[in-house]
Amino acid sequence: MVTWVFDNVAFLLEIVAVIFGVLYTVLMAQNKISCWIFGIIGSLLSVYLFVEYAKLYAEAVLYVFYVFAGVYGWIQWKKQKVIDEVYQHKLSTHIKLISSGTIVSVLLYFGLTYFFKEAEKPLIDSFTTVFSFIATYLMAKKWIENWYYWLVIDAVSTYLYFTRELEIYAALMLIYTVLVVYGYWQWKKLKVVKIG
Repeated sequence: MVTWVFDNVAFLLEIVAVIFGVLYTVLMAQNKISCWIFGIIGSLLSVYLFVEYAKLYAEAVLYVFYVFAGVYGWIQWKKQKVIDEVYQHKLSTHIKLISSGTIVSVLLYFGLTYFFKEAEKPLIDSFTTVFSFIATYLMAKKWIENWYYWLVIDAVSTYLYFTRELEIYAALMLIYTVLVVYGYWQWKKLKVVKIG
């Protein structure tokens, strides 16, 4: 009986986290600063679920980061003088980001396999975590290319969550994969300022 209640509480928390995640992404695509509130709350719920149920420790760390990134994003967007402006950077900048992210992902993988023997899918977990850090930073800074990063991250995360029996989170990642396209086209309608 206790297990049933505990499992159902986790299930309900997962649903609430998913709803908040979808609201966050839709409002982000629409360039609404209120998106960050939903992102923070959904992330807090996710940290609990990843640690207690899925044993995806890098994902849990990622969602702790999302909480702080939500605060950072809120502050950055509040400081922006022209709210309808997004930024585009050179390909060389992204090659450096991807190279650095790959190195950090491999290091995280070795750390996970050393310290957490029960970690599941540590290589994929590491890559999605590190590149989510990068993509979240790009989103907070309003780099339009963040949507490209999220397209890959969300597609891979769909597989990762499904294999860990987090079907609702897997469905969320699948929805995110579609919302990424929506977000990109919404941001393309804004003023795109080329940097470098």
